[in-house]
Amino acid sequence: MRHSIEIFDNLAEGAAAWLLDRALRSTGPFSVCLSGGSTPKAMFDVMATPAYLERFPWSRTSWFWGDERFVPADDPASNYGMALHAFLSRVPTPALQIHPILTERMSPREAAEAYEAVLKTFYGSANLAPEKPLFDVAFLGIGDDGHTASLIPGQPVLAETTRWVAEVPAGREEPRITLTYPALNASACVAFLAGGVGKKQILAEIRGGASDKPAARIKPVGDLVFLTDHAAAG
Repeated sequence: MRHSIEIFDNLAEGAAAWLLDRALRSTGPFSVCLSGGSTPKAMFDVMATPAYLERFPWSRTSWFWGDERFVPADDPASNYGMALHAFLSRVPTPALQIHPILTERMSPREAAEAYEAVLKTFYGSANLAPEKPLFDVAFLGIGDDGHTASLIPGQPVLAETTRWVAEVPAGREEPRITLTYPALNASACVAFLAGGVGKKQILAEIRGGASDKPAARIKPVGDLVFLTDHAAAG
């Protein structure tokens, strides 16, 4: 695992440009796992601008999500709904290459099992191999309590070692569906997005290497990159 940090004057613009560069340097299918939150939304808004519409390899990119609140897709809290409105409905990406975590007409457990089946079909195997990453890029955030995706402190999902996707019934106001460590770590690159002075302390703790917070246990088979701004980097 290679560890690096990229510091931008404008995090949304810098992160979008970083993803564009990585996508253009790739060959063949390109897979991206998205996260929710205000920082990713700002990046998504940039990606819907003309420069990205013309240059990004939309036709060979597939989109996934690292976690989802167990709410309908049209709920304001939906990570999928946010990304759809911010950029995916505004760019020429094939609909069949957008893979949301479905939450309606099923239980959280069923939703997790269904999304794991989607990932395994895309991957082409039920077993993850280090030499074959599941995602080219997986974006993650870092909460003030050190959670990432819906890997929430104190929840049983943190001990999951076999399932790729799991339900998180407690720890937040609504149940969550989250990718587990095995799935997230099966990435050619995990990119943490953390901006603003409010993220300075937790970012330093996670990058320090001695933290026991959930985000500190992300150790991809490929690169680990922190995309941040000057306020968060310190």
